[in-house]
Amino acid sequence: MRANYLFTSESVAEGHPDKVCDRISDEIVDLVYREAAKTGVNPWGVRIACETLATTNRVVIAGEVRLPPSLMKKDKDGKDVINPSKFKAAARRAIKDIGYEQDGFHWKKAKIDVLLHSQSADIAQGVDSASDQQGDEGAGDQGIMFGYACRETPDLMPAPIYYSHKILQLLAIARKKGDGEVAKLGPDAKSQVTVRYVDGKPSEATSIVLSTQHLDESWDSNKVRAVVEPYIREALGELKIADDCKWYINPTGKFVIGGPDGDAGLTGRKIIVDTYGGAAPHGGGAFSGKDTTKVDRSAAYAARYLAKNVVAAGLADRCTIQISYAIGVAQPLSIYVDLHGTGKVTEDQIEAAIRKNMDLSPTGIRRHLDLNKPIYAKTSAYGHFGRKAGRDGSFSWERTDLVKALKESVKA
Repeated sequence: MRANYLFTSESVAEGHPDKVCDRISDEIVDLVYREAAKTGVNPWGVRIACETLATTNRVVIAGEVRLPPSLMKKDKDGKDVINPSKFKAAARRAIKDIGYEQDGFHWKKAKIDVLLHSQSADIAQGVDSASDQQGDEGAGDQGIMFGYACRETPDLMPAPIYYSHKILQLLAIARKKGDGEVAKLGPDAKSQVTVRYVDGKPSEATSIVLSTQHLDESWDSNKVRAVVEPYIREALGELKIADDCKWYINPTGKFVIGGPDGDAGLTGRKIIVDTYGGAAPHGGGAFSGKDTTKVDRSAAYAARYLAKNVVAAGLADRCTIQISYAIGVAQPLSIYVDLHGTGKVTEDQIEAAIRKNMDLSPTGIRRHLDLNKPIYAKTSAYGHFGRKAGRDGSFSWERTDLVKALKESVKA
């Protein structure tokens, strides 16, 4: 493992075109769970895989669903079809909350198409009844998922992505409050932080990149830097800014046309931003727009939960966990642990402890982390990991309530 090096991660704001689409897709997931709870439909039966495309004043929502009756209507032939009205309303609310009221992309004026349809019966039968009979549900697809944790930040996340997210979060909060000139920033933004590591630990920021939309066309790069620099310095907190740190604030000059009007967006294109900023592997599957029978989402949450608890328990300073699945099969095909030479116990001991303390079937993960809830819209920007577990059940995978059990298991 290298001791001295530079590493860079990027983040994108909630107004980035791809993040607008992630937000809408996750608002749809929340809508379906909310309607199920409201109408007495068993949330375990919810199925949704929702993709969103956004461009100039146009949003297309497509995918496969199994919906509560409250989201259906009768067509002219008396058949049950999807009622688009609540889906469109959810999308408009999301766009408005992000802050788009521009000529090229406006929450009220954008045309929204809802092209959702019923889930494939072939997929449904594999999910509803696991072929290995070891769980109530089979995995919604094959695939590999990774979780990671390290001691670089208080939330046990890699430093470059942690600080990249934090810059954009602080700017978004200030923009929405409308205090002073920061209110003239637009919703679309990207950040990037390069961190120098010394003896394997984050030491200082050596370059900072921020490109942010601004609504005042008279602003240039110098003006934007004057507005955003205090927030950047606040976000970096205890991380030193190197004396020779290179600042690139709106390096191309003006950035007035932003969001889906400037560049088309699509759900699931920012998966490295969503996870560990490239500091750890990613299985390849996107999270947003999917219910939690889809192990792309739920098993990635479980892997992060387990890795974080391993590090929080003091069993290692770094931990990567891989889990793999086959479609329609409940139990994972493999569990792999890498402690990167920092373990206080062996990887084999951790793997055995994981199997002992958590059922990693889709049913087991959903039950353990209590995932059948409308908690996903807030995951769609600033990362799915390194967040605070909420009282509403959100970010339950960030809890460290498995620490004691893991410690006891490796002693046995």
